[in-house]
Amino acid sequence: MAARLTGGCTCGAVRYETDADVEFSFNCHCRKCQRATGTGHASAFALPVDAVKITGEIREYKGSSDAGADTYSGFCPTCGAPLISRTDRFPERLYFHAATLDDPSVFQPGFVVFAEHAQPWDPPAPENKRED
Repeated sequence: MAARLTGGCTCGAVRYETDADVEFSFNCHCRKCQRATGTGHASAFALPVDAVKITGEIREYKGSSDAGADTYSGFCPTCGAPLISRTDRFPERLYFHAATLDDPSVFQPGFVVFAEHAQPWDPPAPENKRED
């Protein structure tokens, strides 16, 4: 991905920016991500918490991943757009939804997680599957 990443919610009340390198990028087919995005999977990328500047208020919904970890889905309280996720398992990392990027065309998923939970109408791309 590009060196400088910027993005935000639909209404512009929440913005983020970073110069950090993306740690990794992925498509997640877990039920939490399906429900959070309203589609078959979430496309996301990971950044270190302390390398991202976020302006505006983010509200969170606490849930559980398919692996049983506590997770937090962050969204804009004004427009409701899902923006980030985080988990207690990896407190040093934030996961940003790829579609929130100002230029989402720079996103390239590196792998797929929870492929076994994929909906039949949204199968994982074969080139992104990984063996765990």
